Amino acid sequence: MSFLSAPVRLAALPLACAIAFPVLAQSSLPTVVVSATRSELPVTDVVADVTLVDRGAIDRLGAASVSDVLERLPGMTVNRNGGPASTTGVYVRGAEGRFTAVFVDGVRIDSQSTGGATWNAIPLSQVDRIEVLRGPAAAVYGSDAMAGVVQIFTRHGEKGFFPSLRIGVGSNSTYELNAALRGGDGVVDYAFGLGTERSDGFNAKPSGNPDRDGYRNESFSGRLGWKLSEGQKLEATLLDNRQKAGYDGFMPGQDDQARQRLQTVGMNWNSRWSEVWSTRVGVSRGTDRYETAPSTYLTDTTVDSWLLRNEMRVGPGQLTVDLERREDQLENVSTTPVDTQRHQNALALGYGLRAGEHTLQLNARRDDDSEFGAHTTGSLAYGYALSRTLQLTGSVGTAFRAPTLFQRFSIYGTPDLKAETARNMEAGLRWQEAASRASVVVYRNRVKDLIDYLAGPGSCVNGVGDYAGCYGNTGRATYTGVTLAGGTTLGEVALGASLDLMRPKNAETGKLLARRAETQATLTADVPVGGWRLGSEVQHLGKRYDDEANTKPLPAHTLLNLTASTDIARDWRLLARVDNVTDKDYESVLGYATAGRSFYLGLSWSPR
Repeated sequence: MSFLSAPVRLAALPLACAIAFPVLAQSSLPTVVVSATRSELPVTDVVADVTLVDRGAIDRLGAASVSDVLERLPGMTVNRNGGPASTTGVYVRGAEGRFTAVFVDGVRIDSQSTGGATWNAIPLSQVDRIEVLRGPAAAVYGSDAMAGVVQIFTRHGEKGFFPSLRIGVGSNSTYELNAALRGGDGVVDYAFGLGTERSDGFNAKPSGNPDRDGYRNESFSGRLGWKLSEGQKLEATLLDNRQKAGYDGFMPGQDDQARQRLQTVGMNWNSRWSEVWSTRVGVSRGTDRYETAPSTYLTDTTVDSWLLRNEMRVGPGQLTVDLERREDQLENVSTTPVDTQRHQNALALGYGLRAGEHTLQLNARRDDDSEFGAHTTGSLAYGYALSRTLQLTGSVGTAFRAPTLFQRFSIYGTPDLKAETARNMEAGLRWQEAASRASVVVYRNRVKDLIDYLAGPGSCVNGVGDYAGCYGNTGRATYTGVTLAGGTTLGEVALGASLDLMRPKNAETGKLLARRAETQATLTADVPVGGWRLGSEVQHLGKRYDDEANTKPLPAHTLLNLTASTDIARDWRLLARVDNVTDKDYESVLGYATAGRSFYLGLSWSPR
């Protein structure tokens, strides 16, 4: 792979470390994951490239947002138009943000206007666990999962009574207050969280309106479970986040404000009928609403889903059969209103097996879209244990993403757009022994019928009209790369590193895709000193370009972040964090500022 030669000098140190040290966020791994197959599986039975982050790791990071957590993980790149509440893009292995399927407590969230999840609207304060699956998974989840899947889970109840409280202050007059309550008696369990965060922010666009772009978040999460009988359980989940944020629009001197509301509601009935057969019935709704003032713009997406899942033991393996329906609705109010909807019906089959040295996962799915017909996707993943500590993995898979309703039916829309499709191949090698682990994954994902915006008067005439441009299936992209990660604990010292060498390119021109780097790396160290836990983190992101023509460079940058935490009393813990210690001046989107050196101090109470 020729792309490997470009960043050799930078790669030397992280590459050496990656053979021995993992990303710090992985130092406390949950034992069960669901993102790979939609079933609960031990980590050891998962062939896919998966990373898990639990609440303990999130708390140690002291991060301000979900995207702050994600950008510290292998294969994940983030850019923002300003601070934590600004428009945020998350790329998995360099692929477009709309190519990642995102779920909150199993509820799909998506914008049928911009495409993909609105990351800045997901409140980190309500998050208990994050699972990231890198690689296409449309054969499991249907449309959107062309590059990966991110599953976000709020807190869950358990037997007992567990209150907690956290307050925090930070740079730019940032304040937060979060309270949570979990418990249960063995029949009923519950978990509730309430959070508020306010910040004056900073001037996100120095060349525009010279004001500070502050924000305010109000969030609530709830989970209630009821054990009807042995093997029968009902569970309801709710997440609601309301955000108001300043931004700099196209009119200088205007006090632009954006209001966003993200809400997920889910109801699940889990039934275990016998030792070999269980079912899950799920009904959910994800809502994403965004509006601006004083300029008038509104977009409101609703995704309704129904799922009937059957899991059956067949010999040494497990067979799954899913019946799923998804309904998308978009209301978009601008110069020309859009109010339209569509639905997809799907049948998905899966088979997983672990026998001796062999691990196998087969999946196939057929989605029938009410607007443009059917798509069939499939995947095959296989792992072979070369020894007790070493496993070889490989997988192939196809995926698709249906065009958004805005891309088809707005004034810029093209009604006969085709779905974007992908073919992926990857191979990996994993080693783990005691507290040490290492992995390397090499991948190639080819996307065709890529939907681009064709700009310029008269550039296209579609079924809606001839405007300044329209959407069309004009592009092809290739995402190739290698990800290395590893980790060890030396006594009480945790060390970690990851390195990504990527080539996300436009297959038509050979140019790098906008805002995607060829190299990124993370190094971490975590050490106890005199009753404190001290952490350091170095993040490097290579040179990128802000445009498809690769004429507007975004220089490489390296950031140093520090954390310190200690128990100040039996139930009280103090966390301090300094981000961008060297006050590095850099941009992830051309013309938009990023935070300089910033501080955070948090105090948490959790009775033991």
